[in-house]
Amino acid sequence: MPQDLTATAAAARGKGRPRVADTAAPSLVELLNMIRAADTTTRQELERRSELGRAVVADRLTMLADLGLIDESELGAATGGRAPRLVQLAARRGRVLVATLDQTALGVGVADLAGNLLTEHHEEFEMNAPPDMLAERLTTLLRWSLDRQASPAGLWGISLSVPGTVPGTSGDFLTKTPPVVPAWEGFPLVELLTRSFGAPVWMRSSVDTMTMGELHAGAGQGLSSMLFVKIGRRIGAGIVSEGRLYRGAQGATGLIGTLPIHANDRSGTLDAMAGSDMILREGRLAAETGRSAFLADHLRRGGEITALDVAQAAQMGDEVCAEILTTAGRLIGQVVATLTNTLNPEVIVLSGSIVQTNDIILAAMREAVYGASHPLVTRDLRIIRSQMGSSAGLVGAARAGAELLFAPGFLKDWVMQGSPLSHPGFTAFRSGLDSTPPTPPSLPPPRRGAP
Repeated sequence: MPQDLTATAAAARGKGRPRVADTAAPSLVELLNMIRAADTTTRQELERRSELGRAVVADRLTMLADLGLIDESELGAATGGRAPRLVQLAARRGRVLVATLDQTALGVGVADLAGNLLTEHHEEFEMNAPPDMLAERLTTLLRWSLDRQASPAGLWGISLSVPGTVPGTSGDFLTKTPPVVPAWEGFPLVELLTRSFGAPVWMRSSVDTMTMGELHAGAGQGLSSMLFVKIGRRIGAGIVSEGRLYRGAQGATGLIGTLPIHANDRSGTLDAMAGSDMILREGRLAAETGRSAFLADHLRRGGEITALDVAQAAQMGDEVCAEILTTAGRLIGQVVATLTNTLNPEVIVLSGSIVQTNDIILAAMREAVYGASHPLVTRDLRIIRSQMGSSAGLVGAARAGAELLFAPGFLKDWVMQGSPLSHPGFTAFRSGLDSTPPTPPSLPPPRRGAP
């Protein structure tokens, strides 16, 4: 048959038929996420759970293996016959850079595709520094972290934990820096990182990532319900329900610091009445009036009063400072008690530098929560302090990055190519950045009163 007629016949046979990518992608997504969720599984288990049929499962696993997304090199335990091969995610195929941007610290690390944190580094950094300085230091640390990994695995994504609410719940990568921190307004951090590293960027709030870190590697392991409370300048809560982080309709859950409260003829938000700014303000007043001997001596020696100084003074027996922390703990506990009665968590985990310094806020919160909650709710409830410290945010950012990379809506558009860098939407976004010369960032004006 002539070549043109052969081509015509082939086209006719294929007319109206869906492409292989259209039919295979949904089942590839389903099977790959089953493999991720189970950690290790077998072909027989996948056939039973997916109900796709033996031939389809075998074909799709072959495709996933050819794409380098799964590994079947290990054998499982034999049960009376030949040992089955284990089907696992090829977690070392790619890397995810993770970073936590807190009010006074910066953390970076590298994770694998399963969300396991491989390296981490923390250092002090003031978040009120100019955003271009922050971006330069962050980029330097991320490159350094990646260079330390002696692995041929490519970079597949960047997951950031930031001190603000990140709107939206979809798994789409960011194409514009969201207005999560006022000082960054107009600064193209996401665009800069995408251009520098050639990988998609995601963001989650620090409360979300710390909650996920605690759930997967801390006090929440194996639990289905947990309440995480972070205490600092802002007070926020993370909610775990049925073993998963609950983010709500817009990703704005747990904003308890904005709730109005009333105490001792004073009214205000929980942030203003019980956050670290209140602790600092009351501590400075106690130092200036001499009511706190410890802080007054610290002030006379030229020291600057901080909220941590108040917490340390309380730990050393300063009654005035202890009362400041007790007041904060009781007010936070009253709000948390409402959540406790509503959610009935198995454990409440407290975090924040002030909480880590002493047990006073923890004790006051326990008293308030147990006193204002239903006996059935508090019967088996534990209220504890986080033991993960600054690692919680990085661990959670790693887990969030892995979940977002393999979110079904995002995964279906890159699974046939074997890498998220080939996602058509991302390649178009990156191409647009590469074709547009970088412009100087629009920095915010200096704060009033700044030199």
